[in-house]
Amino acid sequence: MINLILFGSFFVMLFLNIPICVSLGMSSIFAMLFSGDKLSIVPTNVYSSMAKFLLLAIPFFVLSGNIMAKAGISTRLVQFIDDCIGHRRGGIAIVCVVVACFFGAISGSGPATVAALGIILIPAMINRGGFSAAFSSAMMATASSIAIVIPPSIAFVVYASITGVSVGDMFMGGILPGVMMGLALVIIIMIEVRRKGLPASREKATWGERWKSFRTAFWGFLMPVIILGGIYGGVFTPTEAAAVSVVYGLIVGLFIYREVKIKDLFDLLVDSGKTTGGIMLIIGAASLFSYICTVHGISKAAQALLLNVAGNKYIFLIIINVIFLIAGCFVDANSAMYIFIPIMYPVAQQLGINLVHFGVIATVNLAIGQVTPPVGVNLFVAIGVSEKLTNIKDKTRVTIETMSKAVWPMILACVIALLLVTYIPFFSTVFLKGV
Repeated sequence: MINLILFGSFFVMLFLNIPICVSLGMSSIFAMLFSGDKLSIVPTNVYSSMAKFLLLAIPFFVLSGNIMAKAGISTRLVQFIDDCIGHRRGGIAIVCVVVACFFGAISGSGPATVAALGIILIPAMINRGGFSAAFSSAMMATASSIAIVIPPSIAFVVYASITGVSVGDMFMGGILPGVMMGLALVIIIMIEVRRKGLPASREKATWGERWKSFRTAFWGFLMPVIILGGIYGGVFTPTEAAAVSVVYGLIVGLFIYREVKIKDLFDLLVDSGKTTGGIMLIIGAASLFSYICTVHGISKAAQALLLNVAGNKYIFLIIINVIFLIAGCFVDANSAMYIFIPIMYPVAQQLGINLVHFGVIATVNLAIGQVTPPVGVNLFVAIGVSEKLTNIKDKTRVTIETMSKAVWPMILACVIALLLVTYIPFFSTVFLKGV
């Protein structure tokens, strides 16, 4: 009966469009009231779930991403990548994918990447590249989803806080899968270019022009190198790396690019605080939900069921892919992590699956979920950006219906990349020490 109350009330509130953190928290409280548990557990559990040193990395990564976005790194990255490959057929769409990967390595957030790059690249893909408004918006949304796979990733930090896996190992494990998702999208672009017969949209840049744009974009490229190099080289912990990235971002924004002013810092801190607060609320509520599942034996029952149904790791991997792909349609990555990972990772361990590999699989699934209707958050951010555009040739209004139709080939390409990552552990473990 408690299962019905917990999950039933959660899904009812979810379909009523109640925020995910409220749905998770209230359904947990309803279950506690029914079972007679003391409500004093709520503040204790929520606080303990958020009061982890490792999770301090989240506000720092959010703040550093906001600082670098304000510093104008997106424009500089676009210019350099465009100078390198923009002269090819479909080049501006390929620029979209490549820049989204690099900017994702700075922001660590899919929606933030759409918001920062969409205003530049969506009109460029329409006007210069000849792509439709729906295809351009869908490509921007899908490319930006790679942000939670390419390190540094907030989703990896959350996964590591649940399982105890090294954040540095998770970051290294995400590099190749992120690149593979990007290559899958480039193939979709090439197919679209051939289908529509689109020509090259600009002249090839000279080496002098490329060198000039590289010099301005260099400081943005250097941030992920400092973060990953510092962590993997043992110079600092992931949390310290996040703090270093804030200091580095301030130096670049205030003194090198000079786009960030002292008066901007208050707004940057407020925006970062809002984003972090939202993430932490979800973590606290999802942790309470997971606690109820554990205390009342729901987690153990689910684990036993998974072992019995799966039988071996290959069937288990199919099952978790299906579960995470469906979950990604309705809940955000952080919520899904706290709901499903505590149930699934002990089973993965028993079946001999590397936990870094398992975490990468889960994150790639949830990245795809960011562009899967009906609740793909990146799709809605891309629609919001598209609605603000006035200087575009294709005046067709972008809606969730047109985006859903345009995004399916991209989702299919990412699913193929997911299957390769799932069944060939090499792609997520090749850079790990001792593996």
